[in-house]
Amino acid sequence: MARLIRVPQIDLASLLSNPEPHIDLKLKAYEKSTGSFLKAVADYKTRSIHQINERKSRFGSDMKRIHEKCTAVEAETNACKVKELELMSDLEKEKTERKDAELTVASLSRELSSLHEKVAEIEAEIDQYRAIVASLERDKNKERKTLITHSNSLPVQVAMLEKYLACVVEGAEADQILIRFTQVDESNPDREFSVILDVSSSICRVLKTSPPLPSLSVLVDQLYQTGDIYRFIVDIRQSFYRLAND
Repeated sequence: MARLIRVPQIDLASLLSNPEPHIDLKLKAYEKSTGSFLKAVADYKTRSIHQINERKSRFGSDMKRIHEKCTAVEAETNACKVKELELMSDLEKEKTERKDAELTVASLSRELSSLHEKVAEIEAEIDQYRAIVASLERDKNKERKTLITHSNSLPVQVAMLEKYLACVVEGAEADQILIRFTQVDESNPDREFSVILDVSSSICRVLKTSPPLPSLSVLVDQLYQTGDIYRFIVDIRQSFYRLAND
């Protein structure tokens, strides 16, 4: 509650009746009261300024902290936006990759179906080839039996050939036959005449004759036409005979 100041009552009549009128203004009390008031005002001002400075300092600190927090939040927000953009990019990339993968799977499925069809066709061809191979094996077995029959009679034929043509049939190198004739040159019966044949293929080839025969090309043509190797050997001996005795 505010303190009320009581104003003293002045008796103006008695004051004027006094030969030396005097009013006690109580200046000391006033000065003391005024000094107390000014001191209170100064203390209030000091406290107010101090509080204002403290508030200002706290406000500055709060503003700085809020600014730092805002900066951090803004940076975090920007980072989140960048991450969001990256995630959107990754999502679009994944969508594209998934679409490409689906297209690849569809293409591979078509290729697989085509391969199944080709496999079926190849298996059918394999069955045909197996049938052909089986037929060829049967034919080969027949030919083998024929060759065995001929091979059994071949030594007899070679022996007869050597006996009647006075020659020796022997192997030279691989797939080559050397035929040496004697009793050709009447002046020198032991003189040898020879021919080397290549039998590596179905067509017999003459590799060399000793001595060389001028009529060899004609004899070879006849061999190619007739295929009679025995007739060819006889013709070779007769050619050697004419060459040696004429």
